[in-house]
Amino acid sequence: MSHDHDHHHHDNELDPMAARVRALETILTQKGLIDPAAIDVIVETYETKVGPRNGAKVVAKAWSDPDFAGWLQRDATEAIASLGFTGRQGEHMQAVFNTADTHNLVVCTLCSCYPWTVLGLPPVWYKAPPYRSRAVIDPRGVLAEFGLALPEETKIRVWDSTAELRYLVVPMRPKDTEALDEEALATLVTRDSMIGTGLALEPGAR
Repeated sequence: MSHDHDHHHHDNELDPMAARVRALETILTQKGLIDPAAIDVIVETYETKVGPRNGAKVVAKAWSDPDFAGWLQRDATEAIASLGFTGRQGEHMQAVFNTADTHNLVVCTLCSCYPWTVLGLPPVWYKAPPYRSRAVIDPRGVLAEFGLALPEETKIRVWDSTAELRYLVVPMRPKDTEALDEEALATLVTRDSMIGTGLALEPGAR
């Protein structure tokens, strides 16, 4: 787990681009040209549905194709790029696989580095100081607040993202999904399951 965040550009809400976007949104709202509530709905949709579809396709292929899963484990950047999902130059991906005895959780302790390529926009809570600090100090407690109560014997491993290295959690494949194709499997993969704050959905849960 790396904590080397110094001297790097970070994707946080105070960067110049975000400041410009916020200022523009304020001006357009004051002029009555946009509805902030409507914008919120669009952003929420992108955060929870549209954005994570790329990552869901990656996970579904890993579940279905052992060779791809092995490639993803060895070189996630190249494996993900083979599906047409590429990040910014210098940004690398690492896939971490949940198992029966180990659960992975991703955080960025000093800013909000996030795998935009596969997950879209980061949720607000991911950038919030309480999550960034407590995910490392009390990961089991944080997961419980997300409704994920893991057995005491399950090891929780926390991965700290940086500007150069982002993580994708590959959740465990749900039971009774052997007959599902990749497209159907992808519908079971949620954004939270790829961050580690949730599990993949059971068939019929949507």
